[in-house]
Amino acid sequence: MPGTVKAFENFNVEEDCKELRASMKGLGTNEAKIINILGKRNLEQRLEISARYKTMFGKDLIGELKSELSSNFLRLCTNLLLTIPEFLAKEMKRAMKGGGTDEIALIEILVGLDNKGIQDLRHAYKLMFKNEVERDVVGETSGSFKKLAGSLLQGKRDESEEIDVQLAKEDAEELFNAGINRFGTDESRFNSILVSRSYRHLKMVFAEYKRRVKHELELDLNELLRWRRNNLAVQRTTDVTNAIINAEPRTNNQIASEDIEKSIKTEMTGDIELGFLSVVKKIKNCPTYFAEELYKSMKGLGTDDDQLIRIIVWRSEIDLVEIKGAFQSLYAKSLSEFIKDDTSGDFRTLLLLIVG
Repeated sequence: MPGTVKAFENFNVEEDCKELRASMKGLGTNEAKIINILGKRNLEQRLEISARYKTMFGKDLIGELKSELSSNFLRLCTNLLLTIPEFLAKEMKRAMKGGGTDEIALIEILVGLDNKGIQDLRHAYKLMFKNEVERDVVGETSGSFKKLAGSLLQGKRDESEEIDVQLAKEDAEELFNAGINRFGTDESRFNSILVSRSYRHLKMVFAEYKRRVKHELELDLNELLRWRRNNLAVQRTTDVTNAIINAEPRTNNQIASEDIEKSIKTEMTGDIELGFLSVVKKIKNCPTYFAEELYKSMKGLGTDDDQLIRIIVWRSEIDLVEIKGAFQSLYAKSLSEFIKDDTSGDFRTLLLLIVG
């Protein structure tokens, strides 16, 4: 899947280092030069610049930027100089710092990584913060959300391309019986299936689940109609007969729209609803999931700058092209237009350069 940031063809690491040094030397800062370099080099080139800068000038580039820049523009620039595991480890730490926990950030990172990505995150977190990320997450979360986060942090999902049709049907039945077919919800069964099965397998599970729920609701509807018709035979009320006939298409439409997401919204609340919905949406369509998260970061009053920076930096060389397309389809407005309306200054300029 293509990203928006590509390797700069005429890359010259020493020239870039000199340009960056000149942009921060003396009175004032040439932000345009910083933007032009950091926004037009891919991650591999930016990391090479950071390492060579220290060799050439004996100073840490991130430290230099911190002394010259501020606010969101500073955060964006410095995050562009970290490896993805380092950046996401830093985001995990930020999400658990202070009086509250940013569950949106935690789950977004955990569902967005494959098994190798999870292991790289764990390794980077331990190197940077001298502690296990799992220990911190468990200490900062609670209940079913803690179990879900802990399971995702194992990085043990089946990543094969094989599908067991019979197992998919059994998993769908198990999800049905753990949720809408019982009083209360057995969230542990959702956790077990949604965290361990492969993406391809789960897409079939979701399709089977929808068929299973549709079948059950149709049985309930037929039973209701049978009861009503028996009563009508006694009442012989034409108005009631017409009301039933008119009500059937609406009920069938409701049946057709029932799926795993709707069931999670019906059966769960709070952080665990957020967690399982994120897992399902990411599995169904990754670019659409991140497009929706970007929209949430900018809709309404204020902007969640942490989330905006996280997704743009993280996905810029992975699938930001597809995310942009999904965003346009969902909201009839480009991602760039939203960013223009919700950000300002050098921060906006660099974001737009990355987004392309």
